[in-house]
Amino acid sequence: MELKRKALFNAAGDVALTKRRMINGNTTNLNDFNNIKYTWVSDWYRTAMNNFWIPEEINMNQDIKDYRQLDSYEKNAYDKVLSFLVFLDSIQTANLPNIGDYTTANEINLCLTIQAYQEAIHSQSYSYILDTIASPEERTDILYQWRDDEHLLKRNQFIGDIYNNFVENPTRENYMKSVMGNYILEGIYFYSGFMFFYNLGRMGKMPGTVQEIRYINRDENTHLWLFRNMIVELKKEEPDLFTEEKIEAYKEMIREGVHQEIEWAKYAIGNHIQGLTMQMVSDYIEYLGNLRARGIGFGNLFDRNIDEPNSMQWVAKYADPNEIKTDFFEGKVTAYSKSSVFEDDL
Repeated sequence: MELKRKALFNAAGDVALTKRRMINGNTTNLNDFNNIKYTWVSDWYRTAMNNFWIPEEINMNQDIKDYRQLDSYEKNAYDKVLSFLVFLDSIQTANLPNIGDYTTANEINLCLTIQAYQEAIHSQSYSYILDTIASPEERTDILYQWRDDEHLLKRNQFIGDIYNNFVENPTRENYMKSVMGNYILEGIYFYSGFMFFYNLGRMGKMPGTVQEIRYINRDENTHLWLFRNMIVELKKEEPDLFTEEKIEAYKEMIREGVHQEIEWAKYAIGNHIQGLTMQMVSDYIEYLGNLRARGIGFGNLFDRNIDEPNSMQWVAKYADPNEIKTDFFEGKVTAYSKSSVFEDDL
């Protein structure tokens, strides 16, 4: 069965919810919030919309000082991990409309549109960080390390190639792989990158960056849930995309994502960062791989690190942006979310 791009203006589209499908449906594209097939979208939508925040409202004064006082290993890792995150959010912003072009459930497309908007805000937040703490020359160097650093370029090609393959050859199989790529990016790559900044935070460094990352983390958690639920719905509607052979291929994608993330951490972080060892980092990344695989019904991929490693339990505390904290310099409460946070237990 081929993958059909949705029609834009389609007066002959199906109205009945029983006929609505994730892909290859006959959508009218009418956004009717009172008639949705995928009922979980209602809570997701409200949570995502309430996650509004403004990057420039976060105080970066201490970061300006701290950035100049990071040791060479910390600064190197800070620059490279930030460059990696800049690339991830940028490619997400560009690729989500491609997925939406072939997604025929209008309520899911609403979610994808909100996600793309939030990814753009994340890109703005990274620009704000760099404009605040770095010189123009440093900023340009950091922004383009994703392309100029051969390790980082190779690192990015794994997801980039998956997305490009779908754009160039939009089959059902490549749609599913693109969705899996999003799930890996949102649930492993982002979380691993956030962990590095949270470690700086618990060492008392770069508090503004940490707070920016916490708000980004909250958004990415909702994005992770979106793609997890999309995969679950596709399993119901497109069972031939989930044969044993294909499930094993998806598992291998997650394993490869974990492997590449660990190799990247060896290069960018290593054993030279206060508060972190490569054993801690690799244990955490394998834990994320198991957690994400279980979340879509694939079971554990690794015999070890099935539960959150004891040495990394501090990450979850930092990842909660709704924990009330007061900005020392402004006396301002920075946890101004209107919404609750999805528990990351999938």
